[in-house]
Amino acid sequence: MRTLTPLEARVLAVLVEKQHTVPDAYPLSVNALTSGCNQKTARSPVMNVTDADVLTTVDDLKRLSLVFEGSSSRVPRFEHNMNRVLGIPSQAAALLTTLMLRGPQTAAELRLNAARLHGFADVSSVEAFLDELAASEPPRVVKLPRTPGERESRWAHLLCGEVSVSVSEASASGAVDDFVSYTEFEILKADHKRLGDELVRLRTMVEQMAAELGINLDKTSG
Repeated sequence: MRTLTPLEARVLAVLVEKQHTVPDAYPLSVNALTSGCNQKTARSPVMNVTDADVLTTVDDLKRLSLVFEGSSSRVPRFEHNMNRVLGIPSQAAALLTTLMLRGPQTAAELRLNAARLHGFADVSSVEAFLDELAASEPPRVVKLPRTPGERESRWAHLLCGEVSVSVSEASASGAVDDFVSYTEFEILKADHKRLGDELVRLRTMVEQMAAELGINLDKTSG
């Protein structure tokens, strides 16, 4: 399975969460899914997405078989298929969901925050399932290096790819803004690519000019 986008992870996690916390409303309508994605509590980062964003994302998750549409309602409603696709038990799904919704957490924090999805007997049982997820192929979670001032290591999910340690440290210190618009996120990604392309063009121009002037860049940079 390919890595997920942040919004794909959020939609998938909301479906798992609401299945347990509001079973009467599950499967979820697009409106309910959007509200769950934009929820201000128990979310990190907080998002601001539209129904259109969610619908597009649901279609992408359908192609991965992670989400499917229920057939018993006139209003389109959606269910997750995460446990079967990833081949994990409900305990592991509860931990992955909590990590996708709230970001990196310690085992003790996960036990508390995942309580509505699964009641873990103690922290050691949480750690046992985290170790299994970390040892799976491919690994689904990673234990992050302990940052200065932290008494316990935190865990992060890998469904969206490798975790940047610098971002993780900033998140732990509260330096990361807790609000991000999905549109802003996409704009930042586009800007990052544009700046990278521009840097490549500038480097090529400098190398061409240096070659014409007979300047050895390796020597001048040293």
